Amino acid sequence: MIELRPYHELGGAQHGWLDTHHHFSFAEYYDPKRMHWGHLRVWNDDTIAAHSGFPRHAHSDMEIITYVRKGAITHQDNLGNCGRTEAGDVQVMSAGTGIAHSEMNEEDQATQIFQIWIMPDEKGLPPTWGSKPFPKGERSGSFVTLASGLPGDAEALPIRANARLVAATLKAGQSAEYQIAAGRKVYLVPAGGEIKVNGVIAAAGDGLAISDELLLQVTAQQDSEIVLVDVA
Repeated sequence: MIELRPYHELGGAQHGWLDTHHHFSFAEYYDPKRMHWGHLRVWNDDTIAAHSGFPRHAHSDMEIITYVRKGAITHQDNLGNCGRTEAGDVQVMSAGTGIAHSEMNEEDQATQIFQIWIMPDEKGLPPTWGSKPFPKGERSGSFVTLASGLPGDAEALPIRANARLVAATLKAGQSAEYQIAAGRKVYLVPAGGEIKVNGVIAAAGDGLAISDELLLQVTAQQDSEIVLVDVA
């Protein structure tokens, strides 16, 4: 089953410095039918104005992945971590017992990110943060795992959840496959372009909530960038 969730039907808000769209209930947006997808709790599509961002605030017991689509985001936290994550790369924060952080766009242009929250397998662990650049060529024409808590994904950034985040860039006409283990769910969003997934068309920003499928055949209708989360 593949449910299309068009971008223009998502919840969200306009705060001047932040234009945000929510795939799941978040902040002032509430839809009882869209509380989570398996252990995936939040997928926010954020555009952050230049020289603005999220000032220091706290989280606990959540795996928080930031996928940068355009520009860059600069992270600082109370553990002493500081880093700048650029377009196409990811950072992971395991909030654990509690972490306070800021996420700022210090660039001269708007930054676009996917902010993805996954419920952890275990609560009360020490907080951690990490980021990693992934050369774009490594995921050209195929899916590459960027963050994962599953066995066999040693090259990915670690998360404390039974989940993985993968991404691919496809040229128009190119196809890629992704296999899904029985009983798992996938949430897929094109970060750019337009794609066909098992016959369903999705444009940039649209969400695809996928269950009871074992193989995804993804074909780019235009040059496209695809991000998906595979969860229990």
